[in-house]
Amino acid sequence: MSDGINRRTVVLATMMFLEYMAMPVWFVPMLPYVRSLQGGENWTLWCGLIMGIGTFASPLVGMFADRCLNAERVLAICYFSSAALLAGAFFVTSPALLFVMLLFVMFFYMPTWALTATVAMAHASKDAFPRIRIFGTLGWIASCVFSLAAAAAGFKTFDSSPWIFAGGAAVTFAAGLFSFVLPRTAPQARGTPISVGDALGLGALVLLRDRAFRSFAIILLLAMIPFQWYNVYCAAYLKDSGYRYLTTTMNIGQVGEIVFMLLVPLIFRWIGYRRSLAVALVVLALRNVFFAISSAYGFAALDFCGIVVHGLIFGLLVVGAQMYVDEVAPPMLRNQAQGLVNLILAGVGVFASNFLFDAILTSSSPTPWTTAYLVAVAISLATAVYGLATAKSSK
Repeated sequence: MSDGINRRTVVLATMMFLEYMAMPVWFVPMLPYVRSLQGGENWTLWCGLIMGIGTFASPLVGMFADRCLNAERVLAICYFSSAALLAGAFFVTSPALLFVMLLFVMFFYMPTWALTATVAMAHASKDAFPRIRIFGTLGWIASCVFSLAAAAAGFKTFDSSPWIFAGGAAVTFAAGLFSFVLPRTAPQARGTPISVGDALGLGALVLLRDRAFRSFAIILLLAMIPFQWYNVYCAAYLKDSGYRYLTTTMNIGQVGEIVFMLLVPLIFRWIGYRRSLAVALVVLALRNVFFAISSAYGFAALDFCGIVVHGLIFGLLVVGAQMYVDEVAPPMLRNQAQGLVNLILAGVGVFASNFLFDAILTSSSPTPWTTAYLVAVAISLATAVYGLATAKSSK
């Protein structure tokens, strides 16, 4: 039994490693690369939205995994489709066509965030999930090996070349192959009638009838506006500030995430999910204060401080949200519920974040980065106050 448990934990950890290694290889340096293409400036906003648009497929794919096909098989389909599209993106030089191809990549890839969380929590205890999820963080860190290896070989512009898509395709294909050794995760609602809402992947909306869940969803949505601003635009900010190795620099946050992720279960037991969200938002506001000061006065040390605390924010916001949903959602809606939360995390939040901050960055302000970071501070603090006001000690 011990050997079986150990083997399963290794398999789930490897799944998380490949899942979160596949995306940053190409997504983190994507916007600077798009801006380098002829006419790319006109497509920066739209390429920044691909995560958000692609996430709208999450509830639909979740419904498919809840009712029709084992989750690990759905994962394999998503991975292989993403890998093929990324391989094709390597040859594309038109920013418009590149946007279309990467958008379809995200239609297949973004649902895998919810699916891997469901698979992991179906075969591991709740306390074990953050430890398994740490390997996703290690995978994110490992993504920088591509740019470091390229730099060591004399190819110092890897992060600004189409090779980022080749790297992403290779890892995603490997994740697809590995899906065949994942534990079977059968559909919990197989054979049940499918309504129009279920066909659209919207069955989990019934959870919003509960006041506590509805409040949780509102907090999460507001939190994603400043949180996704970091994920989508920080690489562009760092490049404008003179940093060269963008993926490697931002991976400092993932190093800190390893430590913070181990603390996540303890923090939840100590203060509950809702208060943990408020703590994450206060730290999120502090991070944006660091970036605002650095962008205005050039204090590079504050940039690194802002990057380091990413792990604490991510652990309490994103991983915490996945654990909370797994606890409150009925088994037959679990994949759809994770898809709904994924839609909030990386869909609607990304839309709101991109349109708000793109408007600021394209304004006539002489210090657009500083202005944007100050707005992020205000949103984070306002949401933290709302979160504390609605927090319940039992959550």
